[in-house]
Amino acid sequence: MPTQIALKLGLPESAHALFMRHPLLRRASSRRSEALVSIYYDTRRLDLHRHAVTLRLRKRGSGWVQTVKHNPDSNVGLTTRPEWEASYANGFDFAGIDEESVRRLFEKPRVAQGLTSLFETSFRRVIWQLHPTPASTVLVMLDRGWIAANGRRAPISEIEIELVKGTPTQLYQIAFELAARVPLTPELVSKPERGYRLAGDIRPTPARATEVAIEAADHPLTAFRAIALNCLTHLQENHAGALIGDDPEYIHQMRVATRRLRAAMRMFAPVLPPDFAEQMVPPLRELMATLGRTRDLDVLLAEIVGPVNAALADDPRISALAGILTDRLYATRAETVAFLARPDYGRLLLRASSLLQGKALAAPSIAQASPTADGTAAAAPLTLLEFARHRLRKLQRRTHHLAELARIDEPSSLHALRIAIKRLRYALEFFGPLMPKRSFVTAAKQLAALQDKLGQLNDLASAGAVLMASAGADPNLREAVALIGGWHGPRHAALLGAVPDQLDIVRKLRLPKLK
Repeated sequence: MPTQIALKLGLPESAHALFMRHPLLRRASSRRSEALVSIYYDTRRLDLHRHAVTLRLRKRGSGWVQTVKHNPDSNVGLTTRPEWEASYANGFDFAGIDEESVRRLFEKPRVAQGLTSLFETSFRRVIWQLHPTPASTVLVMLDRGWIAANGRRAPISEIEIELVKGTPTQLYQIAFELAARVPLTPELVSKPERGYRLAGDIRPTPARATEVAIEAADHPLTAFRAIALNCLTHLQENHAGALIGDDPEYIHQMRVATRRLRAAMRMFAPVLPPDFAEQMVPPLRELMATLGRTRDLDVLLAEIVGPVNAALADDPRISALAGILTDRLYATRAETVAFLARPDYGRLLLRASSLLQGKALAAPSIAQASPTADGTAAAAPLTLLEFARHRLRKLQRRTHHLAELARIDEPSSLHALRIAIKRLRYALEFFGPLMPKRSFVTAAKQLAALQDKLGQLNDLASAGAVLMASAGADPNLREAVALIGGWHGPRHAALLGAVPDQLDIVRKLRLPKLK
């Protein structure tokens, strides 16, 4: 059974010429191009799609070739999947599929009798053959064309780096060299998946964090790898929408994904290789700051200035200040989009993905020693259950301690508590699969509510300085700032008044027992 190992990368249409001139491609031992036309099949009920199976016919010479692919294991653009090819002669033939579950799927009468064409792809592929070492062979492929379904079309513009002979590390080495000059980002959505979405007229929406499949017996490194890849996927799923859309939720979700990744790195720091954080923290910090500037202005306008502007619509001072902030938001958003379109962003994702796929994050064997949650040596590998218990207890103790130190008249103490609650909430979500569902949901809701209330206080506390900076020396604009502060005064007082009860909830908070 042949297995395809490839790294798929998105390439902006505007960067094609730059890619074609890349010095790496001049080292290719051969170059060729071909036009590829493919038709994808499934039942009307999408039985194949539900089982992670794709079936296509691709034009080859004067005939057609049938290809079946199953269960693509995709990790931030790197895919590993089995595939079966057969000549097509007036009918499908699945006898050569040696994976029984896939073959039986096609043998079901509903599938065998219900296959119909759903969408097609047509693109030109340019292929360069490279030899990173004398014993290895890699193909670099540029695909340009379109996907069509039900009268709708979507463009194809992507790079595929396929391993013919060698190790997956060589795919990343080539990707890094290409990404040094060209803006390349991991392509999470395959052509077939895009075709299904086009056929179903499924419009893109901001993606939210999803639960990660982890088990109590896992090694902590195994769990971290799964969680970190999930965070990177969450980040990249919102990238295209952040570049082309006006929906602020895309940038917000990218910020959430980045924060979750940083929280996971802190949580698993005792078992991570020392150089992991050294390589990842600086670019992540820059990304978080860039996303944060836009998100903070979005919140300032939507939740603080916007309600006052709507309530006092006839006041020209507030409208003028809102206009200045809107212009500032547009400028900041444009800066963020430009940052996300730079090669640096793609290199960050490639670096993270390569580190997570590398040997340094492989779980130790049963015979190898493994550090405990506090970093000391252990005789046997640490289980995720043991690690999670220790780390959650430590986070909970810190949160309780900060709740004792928190004072209503000290915004910085409340801010520190909010950060601790957020980190505890992320940890709870990471380890959620190890907890009873009902108690997990209850605790997660409690922490989310506490974080939200303290977050509102922090937004109000930090808004004044930003508003005054925007108002400058203009007396009318400074009056608008005072009006906005006065309008939110009752809400601010109510939020402060609720703080003692919230602190009491934090002190009494008990986390679910791990199972």
